[in-house]
Parts: sequence; structure tokens; C-alpha cells
Amino acid sequence: MSNPAWNKLVNAIRGETSSFHPRLRALNLAVGALPKGLAGEQRARLYALAGFRVGRYTKVFGTLRLNGGSELFSHLAIGEACSIEPDCAFDLEEHVTIGDRVTIDPGVMILTSTHELASRERRAGDVQRQPVVIGDGAWLQARSIILPGVTIGAGAIVSHGAVVNKDVAEHTRVGGTPATQLERLDQEPPTPQAG
Repeated sequence: MSNPAWNKLVNAIRGETSSFHPRLRALNLAVGALPKGLAGEQRARLYALAGFRVGRYTKVFGTLRLNGGSELFSHLAIGEACSIEPDCAFDLEEHVTIGDRVTIDPGVMILTSTHELASRERRAGDVQRQPVVIGDGAWLQARSIILPGVTIGAGAIVSHGAVVNKDVAEHTRVGGTPATQLERLDQEPPTPQAG
């Protein structure tokens, strides 16, 4: 026999604790104890030991702000030889895949969820989730924001403070709100001339 009051209480407790991750709390304590700006590879190893996929030679220079549901630990994959600066926030409601040799500057935000537009009584409707992919060698500059469902192409640059709401082609620089293409980048930087 089902008790509606009991079911309501159980559902409320589940809803309030679904994003509570004791392992993530312990990880944040351990990572936070390391000197800021130093111990980048050790910090990355702690994220890997906690259950995130983190490639060799990757460095994390601060505590990452991570949130997501019960699949949080399987929703982040970081490639090899990446550099992630402090104060970055990753919404892990869906998968975030970061390629090899990616540079992520301070304060970058990667979002994988948003809400559908709902009625005038409450505009934020049901949650929508879409993965984000950051291609090999990309550079996300400080305070840029990547919105759900976006793919950043290999070798692309997202300029400071840009808000990216659509895919970015390989080897291009984008900027602005919303981000638009600023220039096409050569695949190799010019060689300095001897003078």
C-alpha cells in the first residue's frame, strides 16, 4: 500500500540530494589544499583518481567548479597535455569532451543544460541537455562562455568574454556576444624573420 505523503517526502529528499556528491566534496577539499597556481599535474591526477577521465600531462591550476546529476563523474573527459586555469565552471548535466592540448583560461564557463521556454507564469520550463565538444589545440580565453550543444573546432580560439551559441569552425577566432567569426587562422603561426 502506497502512502502519498511518504512518497512526496522521499521524492523531495531525492530532488534535494541528487546533486550532492560526497566524492566531489572530498576531491574539492584535497584539490583546494594544494597551492594555487602550482601543483597542476598533481591536481589533475586527483581529478583522475576521483573518477574523471584526465589525460597524461594535463595541468589544472585551481579547483574546478563542477555540477551535475548522478552521472557527473562519467560526463567529463579531458585529453592529454591540457592546461586549465583557476575559476572554471563546468556544467556536467551532459558530456563535456575536451581534446588534447587545449588551453582553458581563468573563469571559462562550459554549460550543457538550459531550460525550454515555458508559460508566462514560469518561463523556465523543462531542462534540456546537450553535450559540448572542445577540439584538439583549441584556446578558450578568459571569461568566455560555451553554451549547450556547441562544438569548438580544432585549433580555434574563443576570445575573452565571448558567448558561443553555435559551432566554431576549425582554426578560426571568434569573439563577441553572441560570438561571430573574427578571422580565419593559418594552421601554423608565421615564422619570425631574422632581423
